[in-house]
Amino acid sequence: MIAAVRSAAVLGVEAFEVTVDVHVAPGLPQFTLVGLPAGAVRESRERVVAALANSGFAVPPRRIVVNLAPADVRKDGTALDLPIAIGILVALDALPPESIASLVLLGELALDGSLRPVRGALPIALRASRTGRTLVLPPANLPELARLPDLRCAAPATLLALVAALRAGALPAASAPRPTGPASHADDLADVVGQPVARRALEIAAAGGHNLLLVGPPGAGKTMLARRLPTILPALADEEALEVLAVRSVAGLPVGSDALVRPFRAPHHTISAAALVGGGSPPRPGEVTLAHNGVLFLDELLEFPRHVLDALREPLEDGRVLIARTTATVTLPARFALVGATNPCPCGHAGEEDGRCVCVPADVERYAARLSGPLADRIDLHVRVAAVAPRDLASVGDDPSASGSAAVRRRVEEARARQRARAPGDAAGNARRTGAWLEREARLHPEARGLLVRAAERLGLSARGFYRVLRVARTVADLDAMPDVGPVHVAESLRFRPASPRKAERRVRLC
Repeated sequence: MIAAVRSAAVLGVEAFEVTVDVHVAPGLPQFTLVGLPAGAVRESRERVVAALANSGFAVPPRRIVVNLAPADVRKDGTALDLPIAIGILVALDALPPESIASLVLLGELALDGSLRPVRGALPIALRASRTGRTLVLPPANLPELARLPDLRCAAPATLLALVAALRAGALPAASAPRPTGPASHADDLADVVGQPVARRALEIAAAGGHNLLLVGPPGAGKTMLARRLPTILPALADEEALEVLAVRSVAGLPVGSDALVRPFRAPHHTISAAALVGGGSPPRPGEVTLAHNGVLFLDELLEFPRHVLDALREPLEDGRVLIARTTATVTLPARFALVGATNPCPCGHAGEEDGRCVCVPADVERYAARLSGPLADRIDLHVRVAAVAPRDLASVGDDPSASGSAAVRRRVEEARARQRARAPGDAAGNARRTGAWLEREARLHPEARGLLVRAAERLGLSARGFYRVLRVARTVADLDAMPDVGPVHVAESLRFRPASPRKAERRVRLC
């Protein structure tokens, strides 16, 4: 007899439907799995047979053929264990075919028949919710569905419990736990001593989603500043939260309340290019995708190999990563704000007044050359972070003008609200606006335009650099609650902009 069970698999971060066709016929005992199964899927034969036997279902010595359609798309993961087992039972007349007609099943089977969680449950659930079918999944995957209240789902603990419910025609509905608020941050921007310019740049970066580079000696507070950026970012919108949770689900990361804050990823400088932007076979998300709708922090930026850093060029420009393999082409989301922190030279003290730098010019030049001109041109805000004087450290908490994260976040949220008012339905910040949109909607004052043109000619800004200055100026105006971009906003934007890509490398060297 032949049975067909609906399931799904994940390619990249998108789900696609998989039909599990099972054929049981007389013949020599054999279990054949076809349809481009990956290694984990091929091993499901042993898991399924053991789970059926330990659940009390006898599998007769017959020829079993399982086809995973579409047969020309590679399937990976363990989510097809449950539909294969149910398909075998239907093909053996142990279950009526109509009992699974409106179901989408996924789950990994333990050898005792219990259901274990799988990766990518949320993208599959999103697809099931659009089709109106009932999703059957392991209980441990239920927290991922907290933001899908209209989804019909069931979460049996074991294969035996699912079969009993299907035979009785009463599959118990499961409800996902109610979504909780985002986790609170232990860090606060008020912890940062001094650094008014860097704090201002951090606020601008948060308000517009701009890329930021912090350059300064060791111990100046670069990492401390960067790690407090998430504390001033606005909360995730509903659509953004689903995108973040879907990426975490595919990557096998927790999806609790801490997942409702904007991602903050800080990979080590020994990371490979494939781990940074994604890769493998099948393609898996890299750090740029795990940082989607959040922040990618590269500490000790110039310690990263240059070819690894240059792999960020396309994601920074396009907001996505296209990974092409012989079997599939996958597009992964990668809309993030880049924050880099680096020393100005190998010893870290170039440009300081005390003359402690011991690097020869050739070493400094080679160190600065690790940041390519095109990548430097994609960074909106270049900030010098000076060392904090000991007398300032002794006065921690005495500065009433130092705003904490809550006060700065309110200003950031107000600026983001003004940006959404100009582009309803689009949650992206000013950093993602196109040049045509800026010319039409930025409302640049004639005097400000003249200042920008003169500065661009004098500093040798590229076309990309020109519009990045305009984007930052628009964000500064939003923070000041000004409808038009004036000369003061352009001037502040130019303050954070190096002269040119090559001069940007020289500025990193000399700061």
